[in-house]
Amino acid sequence: MPAAARRASALVILAGVAGPGLLAGLSDDDAPGITTYSIMGARYGYELLWVLALSTVALIVYHEVGARIGIVTGQGLTGLIRDRYGVGSATVALAALVAANLGTTCGEFAGVAAALEPAIPRWVSVPAAALGVSLLVLRGSFHRIEHVLLALSTVFATYLLSAVLAHPDWGAAAQGLTVPSTPLTKDAMLTATACVGTTLAPWGLAFLQSYVVDKRLTPDDLGYERIDVVTGAIMTGVIGAAVVIACAATLHEQGRTIEDAGDAARALEPLAGSLASALFSTGLLGASLLAASILPLSTAYSVSEALGDEAALDDSFADAPVFYVTYGLVVVISAGVVLIPGAPLIQILFLSQALNAILLLPLLAFMARIARDEGVMGEHASGRVAGIAAWATLAMIAACVAALLVFSVV
Repeated sequence: MPAAARRASALVILAGVAGPGLLAGLSDDDAPGITTYSIMGARYGYELLWVLALSTVALIVYHEVGARIGIVTGQGLTGLIRDRYGVGSATVALAALVAANLGTTCGEFAGVAAALEPAIPRWVSVPAAALGVSLLVLRGSFHRIEHVLLALSTVFATYLLSAVLAHPDWGAAAQGLTVPSTPLTKDAMLTATACVGTTLAPWGLAFLQSYVVDKRLTPDDLGYERIDVVTGAIMTGVIGAAVVIACAATLHEQGRTIEDAGDAARALEPLAGSLASALFSTGLLGASLLAASILPLSTAYSVSEALGDEAALDDSFADAPVFYVTYGLVVVISAGVVLIPGAPLIQILFLSQALNAILLLPLLAFMARIARDEGVMGEHASGRVAGIAAWATLAMIAACVAALLVFSVV
């Protein structure tokens, strides 16, 4: 076969395989994520960009592990943990995922409200968003849903434009990205931990592994799926950095404080112009809708797998009642919490991401062990370098959580 034909064939295969890594990565730039990055930029300028860089490396490491496990075993994370380590371990993993997912899904609907208020009140926007994402996911075919979600993810380009329009100090940004430095305060530790928890989110790990199974990828697709995973993770980090940079160049320079990404969008207008503000709000809405579609899906996969009732998007309600009921409950509960008068939306958006980092620890430990298990993974088990990378990443996150706990007590 001529070289040009081989390249064309490879691109066709990559296009068919791509999706899980891109969606799992980009969905980490959701409403709680954008809020976390906005607060980080507004409070600390460019100083904590290096935390985001390390978090992106961690995202690459564990998304590759999750994709590889799913492709080789044909099982989702909680189902595999149940089979290898028993019901008790699966219960621990499922409890961590459900707790993280409910808090973050609440954050997605809070992001919808923040992006549209005051023009559209939340009692209108949140139920409409909940109904819209549910109809998209529960009534569409697998491939149609994937195409819609991938199209929706293009909205993240708005953050790149917002960063450019803010006219940042690129030299200071480069220094913040490459030179570790942080104030030794509880708030800085909380912000750094939230950055880790929102970039490498527990639900993203479970979603990615289940999604490659649902998509019926095989070990022959593994090389292409690695490209998908790395591309999605790098794009996630770049978009997160753009949000930090946009807020550092404007809000931090002016000494402006914010509480959430909606505040950031509104505060940008007098500092960077109405276009930057509009782009930021558009990105927040798109990010919220994308993740609000995927988070309940991740939870439904995990609950079904933990109960030994694996399901796929193309299954009917009669074939997968646990899957569909779980999806519906997550959407209804999360949207309902956001509609409660006086609900602590900032705590939901920001603090839930620090909780994510804590809940990550048992999940990453399970994944690292499974990935090294030749009885499960065969020739695709993690080698020495991949194993060291996985455990070193876990140790880094544990150190971040430990530092937060120490500064919270002192």
